[in-house]
Amino acid sequence: MDALTIRRDSPLADDLALLFDRHTAEMHADTPPESIHMMPRSDLDRPQIAFYVMRDDTGPVAMGAIKTIAPGHGEIKSMHVLAEARGRGLSRRLLAHMLAEAQAAGLTRLSLETGAQGSFASARRLYAGAGFAECPPFGSYQPDPNSVFMSRNL
Repeated sequence: MDALTIRRDSPLADDLALLFDRHTAEMHADTPPESIHMMPRSDLDRPQIAFYVMRDDTGPVAMGAIKTIAPGHGEIKSMHVLAEARGRGLSRRLLAHMLAEAQAAGLTRLSLETGAQGSFASARRLYAGAGFAECPPFGSYQPDPNSVFMSRNL
């Protein structure tokens, strides 16, 4: 496997344009606009958000963020792996890294919103395999037939 690093970084870094372009395109591919809950790139550059980038010897291949939404409670945002880098276990590695970082930062619970459509099935399996279980909407989310809400304790 290529040498991999996962580091906290700025979502505004110049070399992340492809990741954000692909993430945005996938979110808009089969989700109605009113059900897309991804944050714009510039909004991820905030103190309450820890943004992580995974790089291999070719450059950035994955990203993910954890937004603190309440004391002890974080939300996973904008997790994405480039299509050409999939199948190497990178999502599992990035998620494990983010879980460890969240716990080290004092969070005791992580939640997320992901799509209910078939194109999000692998994401739902990833999260379920890491101990996340479906839950009611959290924070400011409302029930949405296009959303699946999941949470786990750390």
